[in-house]
Amino acid sequence: MELPVELSLALRYLRPRRAFVSIITVFSFLGVMVGVATLIIVLSVMAGFQQQLTDKIIGFNAHITVAMADGSVLYDYEKLVDLIRKQPDVLAATPIIRGPVLVEHNGEMTPAFIKSVPVDGDDPVLPIKKTLIMGDWELHGDSVIVGKEWSKRNGAFPGDKITIYGAAQVQSFLHRNDKNAVIALPEEPIIRGVFQTGQFDYDLNYLLVSTEMAQSIWGMTDAVHGIAVRVRNPDDAQAVKDELNKVLPDTLHARTWMDDNQDLFNQIGVERVVMAIILCLILVVAGFGLCSTLITTTVQKSREIGLMKALGANDLQVGSVFLLHGTVVGIVGTAAGTIVGFILLDNLNVVRDFILYAFHIQVFASSVYGLPAIPAVVNTTQVIIINISAVLICVLAALIPALSAAKLAPARALRYE
Repeated sequence: MELPVELSLALRYLRPRRAFVSIITVFSFLGVMVGVATLIIVLSVMAGFQQQLTDKIIGFNAHITVAMADGSVLYDYEKLVDLIRKQPDVLAATPIIRGPVLVEHNGEMTPAFIKSVPVDGDDPVLPIKKTLIMGDWELHGDSVIVGKEWSKRNGAFPGDKITIYGAAQVQSFLHRNDKNAVIALPEEPIIRGVFQTGQFDYDLNYLLVSTEMAQSIWGMTDAVHGIAVRVRNPDDAQAVKDELNKVLPDTLHARTWMDDNQDLFNQIGVERVVMAIILCLILVVAGFGLCSTLITTTVQKSREIGLMKALGANDLQVGSVFLLHGTVVGIVGTAAGTIVGFILLDNLNVVRDFILYAFHIQVFASSVYGLPAIPAVVNTTQVIIINISAVLICVLAALIPALSAAKLAPARALRYE
């Protein structure tokens, strides 16, 4: 099967006799390949980080939290829990207490947060028991479970006793001169276990206690800070929140996990967009290289262009030769870049280990990022957009040389022949 004349000439021009032009063509091809591979790898890794972060946030926080709009504590919460559980798409709802405290261990005071969880760890809203890495899940009586980073930083491990000062103790201190005031003693629980969520902030700042102990620390008899809600699909939390706000009293307000972490996810989204724009410049540079190659080729092939026109070739046919030249470079370079990108994505951690072994450079420190491996999530739509954009850039880069060749007059090209 014979190829069209325009495509046949374009393929022949990809192998020019002059070595300099050939080198420029190779670099143009490599530029497209590297640009496509880099875009696929970086955007996939950033998407992986976002998914890992989302999983960790959802794993430690409720999909929706219902609390008083003015920030006060919530009484008679059992009826509210029953009301929320009856709503569509709501799987579970439990009362929760979470707030700042001061923790004393070996004579040193550190700030932290307490979070109430069921004593047996079987929380229908947050399956947090699976994060236990040391000790036993025991929250009956005077017991507490601490985060891994808090445990490491304070040298506190299962079996050690700590002292927790909360709002109740602060109130006692403020009313210490009142003879009728009730003195609230600090809680002195024993560390029973250590948990690790993989999110540094949670592992460093949070202590898990029973609801009864949390109420004692905060001096809140028969009251909680809010209701933690789990929905069927975390991505639908916004819609479920809107429905809840319609049936809840005006004094209550529902917030989703996306509302609480909006600034963080906005920052990640901006970083992904900026990174994509910066990496696209690699493809633009490759396009400029391809454009310069084709301009050089049109000058080199001006005699052949003149002969083609003298033999009856029209402007469209002549321009198509150079346009197809750029299109072929774009398609082949994009295909090669996509293959290289997928291969590297499958072996990112192998490459990381090799760099560490050969050059002693820590590319991805698990202790810093809290992840054992480099995460990556391939978005098929995103890959298709990258491929189409790369080919379009190459076609646009070939457009100027193609128009220049199409407008070349035969008499001028053959003047000295």
